[in-house]
Amino acid sequence: QARLRESGGALVQAGGSLRLSCDASGFNFRINAMGWFRQGPGNQRELVARISSDHTTDYADSVKGRFTITRDNVRRTLYLEMKDLKVEDTAVYYCNRNPMEFPSWGQGTQVTVSS
Repeated sequence: QARLRESGGALVQAGGSLRLSCDASGFNFRINAMGWFRQGPGNQRELVARISSDHTTDYADSVKGRFTITRDNVRRTLYLEMKDLKVEDTAVYYCNRNPMEFPSWGQGTQVTVSS
């Protein structure tokens, strides 16, 4: 079964940068489109970045120009480079296949941006 493990979250000041990683196993990572999602306090989980199997990317308007999603199919790892972080980026970040997300989500990684 699919297993997803996110890491890299931290407490940073506004304007700072972070790189999140997602280690994937249990499924054919290479052929699947993947996404980074986040769930902030009191909010629903939302898709913020997506990368297809051919590395085509797409971003939510709120992060466009600041976040970059990449993938390493050899390492079976998904990345999210985040720069110019804002307080409103504070959330738990998750990775998953997109579309057709796996029902079992990872534990996520907490990103907290202070003003």
